[in-house]
Amino acid sequence: MKRRQIGLAVLSAAALALSACSAGSLGSSDEDSGGGKVTLSFLTDNQPETVKIAEGLAKDFTAKNPDITINVETRPQGTEGDNVVKTRLSTGDMTDIFMYNSGSLMQALAPQKNLTAVDEFADKLDDNFKKSVGSDGKIYGVPFGNYMAGAILYNKEVYDKNGLKVPTTWDEFMSNNAKLKAAGVDPVIQTYGETWTSQLFILGDYYNVEASTPGWADQYTKNQAKYATTPAAKAGFDHLQEVHDQGYVNKDFASAKLTDGLNKLAKGEGAQYPILSAMLSQLIADNPGTENKIGLFAIPGTDAAKNGLTVWAPNGLYIPSSTTGDKLAAAKKFLGFVASPEGCESLGKASQPTGPYAVSGCKLPDSVPQAVKDMQTYIDKPGASGLALEFLSPVKGPALEQICVEVGSGIRKSDAAAKLYDEDVKKQAQQLGLEGW
Repeated sequence: MKRRQIGLAVLSAAALALSACSAGSLGSSDEDSGGGKVTLSFLTDNQPETVKIAEGLAKDFTAKNPDITINVETRPQGTEGDNVVKTRLSTGDMTDIFMYNSGSLMQALAPQKNLTAVDEFADKLDDNFKKSVGSDGKIYGVPFGNYMAGAILYNKEVYDKNGLKVPTTWDEFMSNNAKLKAAGVDPVIQTYGETWTSQLFILGDYYNVEASTPGWADQYTKNQAKYATTPAAKAGFDHLQEVHDQGYVNKDFASAKLTDGLNKLAKGEGAQYPILSAMLSQLIADNPGTENKIGLFAIPGTDAAKNGLTVWAPNGLYIPSSTTGDKLAAAKKFLGFVASPEGCESLGKASQPTGPYAVSGCKLPDSVPQAVKDMQTYIDKPGASGLALEFLSPVKGPALEQICVEVGSGIRKSDAAAKLYDEDVKKQAQQLGLEGW
């Protein structure tokens, strides 16, 4: 599964596909026009929201830089689009600027060979994002979009009614669950009718793994660390088993789907839902008036002093090494615009922010949902957020969601699940040809 590996294909599948080219790309040309004017080509995927943002950025940039025209082109999503990007890079036929994944998938593009370093923008970027587009000490991209979190959405009214505080340790979380169950509210919502949603207690817990075992991702990639033999990594499976065994999940967990879970949370039938923060958009659309009713907190670990949020970095904008001369100067000017408060404002006009910006100096509008504001507090606090494992390692076994469903359903114990997942990972790592496997 391509980005985001946790099931972001689900998001892409929900979007309506566009035609092969957006309106802004019709009749475009890669040739410079006369009179010192420059025309740039800009490739994005064809998800409608992506195209809307890209065309908004291009329009607002050209309004301030009338000598530079940017024509937006589109490619398919998923594996087909991935192949388009890699083929065009390998043949030197890439557009002047393109949007692509950040993190380990970006590393697979061989950035030192195929991309242009843009270190001049490093001081404008959040540290987590710099890690996601960095290689060999150089920075290769700027953010296209907002951060997303793997966290727990919670109903603030239910919390207030039961006198609960946001937990910063797992023990506090479980204590809250006991009180919620006694009050007749489902403490933890699970929706295994859509299996990808089962993974959050593991993937959203990676901040805690790194906090406990610094550098674990690198050891994991080299086959020097395992889920089954690293207590901090296995804890996600333990937590999944624990909430089931204590009876803290909704009775229909096996058949409930994402929409059911979001509606339960909005209505207060369930108190907490471990899920991707990007699902806020659907929750609010389906339940108007809930913008300030739903909050967000990080999946807690063992140490309150090290409480922090696991985040998924935005996609990146990149300049291929085939872009040279006046086009290169213009392309860097565009990336500089995107990585600025003006660029964030343009992005926010095109699409309501569903997470914090990865650009220094960019502020969220007051109109964003409360859960997004909650995310921002983690980003603002030094060291209180960290990248999801997929941005730090290319290794992710394809069977994780099915294994999580088994653990969360009481079918398989956490110890056995961690060992099974280590075997699943081994197969995938060997397919990637990684050393040490």
